[in-house]
Order: sequence, then structure tokens, then C-alpha cells
Amino acid sequence: MGKPLLSVVITVYNEQENIKPLLDQTYAALTAIDYEVILIEDGSTDGTVPEVKKYANERTKLIIFNRNYGQTTALAAGIDMATGTFIATMDGDLQNDPTDLPMMLSKAIDEDWDVVAGRRANRKDGFVLRKIPSKIANWVIRNTTKVYLNDYGCTLRVYKAEIAQGMGLYGELHRFIPVLAKQQGARMTEVDVKHHPRIHGESKYGLSRTFKVMADLILMLFFQKYFQRPIHLFGGIGLMAFLIGVLINFYLLILKFMGEDIWGRPIMILGFILLIGGIQFITTGIIAEIIVRTYFESQNKKTYTVKSVFVGEQSAVGSGYISVTSQQEIEKEKSK
Repeated sequence: MGKPLLSVVITVYNEQENIKPLLDQTYAALTAIDYEVILIEDGSTDGTVPEVKKYANERTKLIIFNRNYGQTTALAAGIDMATGTFIATMDGDLQNDPTDLPMMLSKAIDEDWDVVAGRRANRKDGFVLRKIPSKIANWVIRNTTKVYLNDYGCTLRVYKAEIAQGMGLYGELHRFIPVLAKQQGARMTEVDVKHHPRIHGESKYGLSRTFKVMADLILMLFFQKYFQRPIHLFGGIGLMAFLIGVLINFYLLILKFMGEDIWGRPIMILGFILLIGGIQFITTGIIAEIIVRTYFESQNKKTYTVKSVFVGEQSAVGSGYISVTSQQEIEKEKSK
């Protein structure tokens, strides 16, 4: 099989009951397209793997992780393995609709968009725990990064392969994929897509991710604005802190000349601790992130370990499978 037009990357984690309808719907939606489907099994503890092996066709690859790494790493692995001219990403919980993919691909080709992002027009999620936090997060991200998309939480997107494979996904940055694409100069647009309520399984998201999103937003703003000129950020903070320190010391010096005892004042000690501690924590976090990226990219290392890869055979139902376990064989499969 030659290079396909579209690679569909789907992350799955404990989605046993969703696999058959997911694959059936995806295959049916892509009958008129030269495609491949890449499923990333992110350390499931149920019967997800046997279900994929049972129903996968010859255009389907299953990447099995040795443990759970999270959605961002799973997407990165799928994108790394993709060979298509365009790459689509989609959740495996049946809430995204694969019938939207031909329309999105056609728009990317006909209008020469680098990224076509889905916008859940009639979202089927809980209002308090899902919709409200999502709207707040979307508003904050949109107005701080100046990348004006309405739905950062929709995984259903179509990318040109060179954009998707150049983003450098680490940590939990999947929500910020449009920002990463924009940093490469990508032209992007949004289209309304269908969204379905979850029928089987449980949502992997909750309010606990809010703080992670805010922390990742700080990192994204740094990479967007200061990655090539960090002195503009750290120099500005350092200069401001230095000037405030000079003013405080000058004020305390005056008090000292007036005969007052200035040593040991709680507000002075607290101010210095918060100022120095805050700067150290923020800069240490950013520097650590840069070190991690340098470690992986300079040595061409991956942030995940693939246990094995399975490629479906000609018969989709009850088919056998080919096991590819070595890294050399994985690279050989990717280059086909």
C-alpha cells in the first residue's frame, strides 16, 4: 500500500464497548478516500486491544503502549507513525463523528488550509462540569494567545502532515495544538462538526484538569512570545524586582536615619520570600521544560515506549494480525 491521502489518528483508553462501532463508522465514512487508521492504545485495562484486533481491517494499525502516558503523548505517537499527506485526529469515545472527516479534508484541499479545526456546534456534554469550564478555558486561551478559535477542546481536526509532525507535542499540550500550529505559520479555519453524547465508558476529563490547563497556558505564552528572546521576560522581571528592592531599601534606610528599628519586620521578610520564591519557581519550571525538550529532540528520543504494533489483515472480522515489536521494524512499517 502506497502513501495514503489521509491518516486518521485515534486515541483509545478503556474503550472496549466503543471499538466496533468506532471502526465500523470510520471505515464507512472513508470509503471514497485513500486512508489509513492508526489507533493508539494508551495502557487500557479492559478488553480494548482484543476488540481492535478482532475488527481492524488491513488499513489499520494499533500502537500499544506499555502503560498509560496520556492523550498528548498518544497523539504524538500516532502522528509520528502517520504516513498520509494529511493527518486527522479524533477521540475514540464516539463523541466525534467520522462522517465529518471527508468534508474537513475537502475544505483543507480545496481552500489550501493547513489546519481545519472542528467546532462542536451542539455539544452533548454536561453543562456545569464540562461546558462552563470549557467556555472559560477557551475564552482565556483565545484572548491570551491571540489564536482565535472557538473550541480548543475539540480533538477532531485535519492537518497537513508537515504541520502536525512539526508541532513537538509534550506533556499535556493537546489542548494547545492550534497554538503550536500557529507558531509554525499555519493557516487555520474552523468548521461546525457533529457531537454525540457518550454512550459507553466514562469520561477521562474532570475539573482537576483546570489547573493543569492554566499551568500549560503559562508555558504556551512563554514559547509563543519569549522563546527566542527570554531576556525580554526575565530581564524585565529582574529589573522590576531590582527597582522595587532599591525603593524598599531606600525607604528603610530613611527610617533607619530617623532612628527607627527596621530589622525583622514581618512585611519586609514576607515580601522578599514571595518575590524571590515566585521568580525562582516560575523560571525553574520553564527552564526544566526547555531541558526536557532538548533532551528528547537532540537525541531523537521519544517520550513513550511502544510495546508492540499490530496491522490488520485483509479480512476485518476475525482476522489475524501481524506483530511488529522492534523499533527497526516500526520504522520500516512507517517508511512503507
